Order: sequence, then structure tokens, then C-alpha cells
Amino acid sequence: MQKLARFSRLFSLLLPMLSLAGCNMVVMSPSGDIANQQRDLIIVSTVLMLLIIVPVLFLTLLFAWRYRRSNTTATYDPDWHHSTRLEIVIWSAPLAIIIALGAVTWISTHKLDPYRPLDRLDAERTVPADTNPLTVEVVALDWKWLFFYPDLGIATVNELAAPVDVPINFKITSSSMMNSFYIPALAGQIYAMPGMQTRLHAVINKEGVFDGFSANYSGDGFSHMRFKFHGLTQQGFDKWVGRVKSQGTALNRDAYLKLEKPSEKEPVRYYASAETGLYDAILNLCATPGKMCMSEMMHIDMMGGGGKESAENRQKLEYDNRHAGDGEAAPGATFPATGTPARSDEKPNGTEDGGAAPADGDMNGMDMHDGHSMPSMDHGSGDPAPAQLNN
Repeated sequence: MQKLARFSRLFSLLLPMLSLAGCNMVVMSPSGDIANQQRDLIIVSTVLMLLIIVPVLFLTLLFAWRYRRSNTTATYDPDWHHSTRLEIVIWSAPLAIIIALGAVTWISTHKLDPYRPLDRLDAERTVPADTNPLTVEVVALDWKWLFFYPDLGIATVNELAAPVDVPINFKITSSSMMNSFYIPALAGQIYAMPGMQTRLHAVINKEGVFDGFSANYSGDGFSHMRFKFHGLTQQGFDKWVGRVKSQGTALNRDAYLKLEKPSEKEPVRYYASAETGLYDAILNLCATPGKMCMSEMMHIDMMGGGGKESAENRQKLEYDNRHAGDGEAAPGATFPATGTPARSDEKPNGTEDGGAAPADGDMNGMDMHDGHSMPSMDHGSGDPAPAQLNN
């Protein structure tokens, strides 16, 4: 008992220290209806699981104490082997909780689908029939965020704003690297992928300035890939739009190509106008002059292909080396892909002599195959791989 009392005193001393940890509880105290529903889902799921975890932990301590060696008054029955009532409790309780969790998950998965337009502003208000959602097109760049407001004709970098109680329709993509768009106070994270568009419908219910950031590692500048999200009244939002238009410059194709180049700690930028169709060009990986848009290539494929004449489209479809002509290598790329030495002297696992690549034509001892046929099969002419596979 003395040891238990001493442990209790130590634990009571540690509790105040937990309050000094500086944890940000924004996920459990959000400002948007979608994030509020997600918080409720976390709480409900946690409570349902604790209905099993807490009794199990309590009974574990109780049994250890009651049936300790020194307790000679405890019932000792070495021949006991079965209890129907105990079996019913042991199996029915977890089964009921699993059914409840499954029902909650099923309902929430459909109700909180990020592609599903909002049908309410909060728990007490539905979306008015005459409400016009605010459309925001989001582009994850290396390493900053670009926001288009197509209905307003403006764009910003590393700053986002929206009026309170107005549904927001996010369209999200990336210029090169897979990323994740996340404003904890507003809604859950949504991935941003090059050549693809994801969606998110959300609403902010409180005024304030909230943090937004990348929740997916994407290279050297990942930790500084942050922005501020401003929840404003309609009047405040109109003033913000006016400030962007009065202080901003023009975002055309040339300005975007300069902005797209990798950079860290990018300051907030305003663009009073944005070139029409620029977001669609970024989405289809054809913002760079001379590149074929993915939508055009998909249309060619849908029509049955372009035949031998389509060979000339090959260079137009090389998207992953668009900065190679400028003498730029991908951030973090090392030998043998670029000739840049590794940043560490440590040898990679499974390599010899520091992981150096074999000389051209010297493939002795290497088991090469294309993944679709057996390694021992002869693949014919031995032509080098297409250029886009070597970049």
C-alpha cells in the first residue's frame, strides 16, 4: 500500500506538468462545421472503445490484487474451466461496440465525404437555397501555396481568406510533388496530387486567423510550407479582396513559371488578376509552353490513339523534367541520377562501393527484368530506356 500511495503522489505531481506541454488543441476545438463533426466522431469512437478498455484495465488490476499470493482468503478453484454467462459477456460487449463503431463509421464516411456539397452551415442552420459557394482553386507548389479565386479574378500566395458562414468549394491539385492541404480549424486534410484534382467542401463559422500547412512530407522546404487562413465577415472579406486588387500584380503564364520554381519561406503575394485557364493548365501539366495537356492526351486515347504519328508527342508529354533545360536538378536528387554526391558518407543498404552505379553495358551479376516477365527471358534489342524513365 505504501508503494501505491507513493506512486499516486508522483502521478499527481506530473499532472500539472502536462498543462505546460503547449499542445495545440485546435483539432478538438475547431471553428468550422466539418471539423466539428470530425471532432465529434473522434470523441464518440474514443468513448466506445474506452467502454472496453477501461473495464479491462480495471479488472486486470483488481484480479492481480485480489488473487495475489499473500491473499489466502481468495477462492482457489484450479478445476474451473467454463462459465456460459462469462462467455456471453466477454463476446457480446465487444461485438456490440464493433457494430456501433461500424454504424458510426458508415454514416460518417458518407456524411463527411469531402466531395459532397454542404447541406448545413452548422448543427442548427441549413444552407440557404440562394447561397453562392465561394470557389477556391488550390495549387501546392514547391514549397508554397497558390490560391486562385476564379469568380473574383484574383490569386494569392500563402494567404487564404473566406467569409464566415459561406460554403467553400475547394479544388485542389499540385504542380509536381504529392502534398496534403490541411487547415485543422476548418476540415480534415486532403491530398494534392499532380495531374489530378481532389475536392473539399467546408465552411468556417467563426472569425479569426487560423493556421494552414502541408501535412505530407514533400522535400527540403516542407516544414515552412505554411499559410494563414482568415475567417472574415462579408464586409471584411470584401475589404480583403479590394486590398488584393489594389496591391497585387498580374499572374500570367510567365509569372507563374517563375513562381513555380522551388523556393522556401515564400512571403505572401497578391495578384490582382490571374490569366484565364491557368489553373486548368497547371492541373493538366501543360503550363510550360510546348507541353501537351493531359486532357488532350486522354481525348486522343479515347478516340483510339494517334497511331505512328503520335510519336512526335513524346517530348510534349515529359512532365517530370521540366526544369532540366534550366540546368536544375530535382531537390534532393543525388548520384547516379544527377551525378550529385550524397550528403552523407554512409553507404546505402544493399550496395557496394558506396552505391556506385555499374558502367554502361556492365550488367554482370545484376538480375534485370521488366516486372512483367521472367528475369531469364531475352528482351530483344537491348535499346536504352525511354528518356522520361531516366529523368
